[in-house]
Amino acid sequence: MDEKKGLDKKERLLAALDQGMVMIHLDARRPGVLVPASIKGEAHLRLNLSYRFDPPDLTVGEWGVRCTLSFSGSRFTVAVPWSALFAIASHVTKEFWMYPDDMPPELLQQPASARPQQPVPVVPVAAERPRAFLREVPSERSEEPPPEVPPEGPKDEPPSPRRGHLRLVK
Repeated sequence: MDEKKGLDKKERLLAALDQGMVMIHLDARRPGVLVPASIKGEAHLRLNLSYRFDPPDLTVGEWGVRCTLSFSGSRFTVAVPWSALFAIASHVTKEFWMYPDDMPPELLQQPASARPQQPVPVVPVAAERPRAFLREVPSERSEEPPPEVPPEGPKDEPPSPRRGHLRLVK
C-alpha cells in the first residue's frame, strides 16, 4: 500500500478521534487483520473507536490501528492495517472519508445506493450541526481532486427541541 495513503488515513483518524467517536470500515479478510474468528470473514466490518471508551492500548501508528475492544461482552485485541481500512466516519462532525482503491471488490460492484453511506448516528443530532456529506479521497489515478461540496441544511427552520438522554430505572 502507498505510504502516503496510510499517512493520510492515520492523520484523518487521529483528527476525528480528537473530536469524539469514530467508525472505521474495513475488510476483515485482508492479511494482517486480527478480529474475533466469528467476524473474520466480513467484507465490510464496522468498528467504533473512541478515547471515551478508555481503551488501555489504543494505538494509531505507521502500520495501522490496534486496540482492545469488546465483542458480545468479551474483550479482544483488534489489529487493522491501513491496507484493510477503506472508510473513516466521524460520529461527531458527520464527515466521511472513503478510499475506493482499498474497498473490497464486491462492495464496488454493488449499486451506489447499497454502498457504505453515512452511518446512522448513535446519539441525537442537534439541528445546528451541518448535514452530512461525502468527500471522496482522490486515488493515485485521479488527476485532480473533486470540488468540495458545501453542506446543505435547513436555513430558516427553528431548532427542534432536544430530548433528554437519561431515563429513570427503578
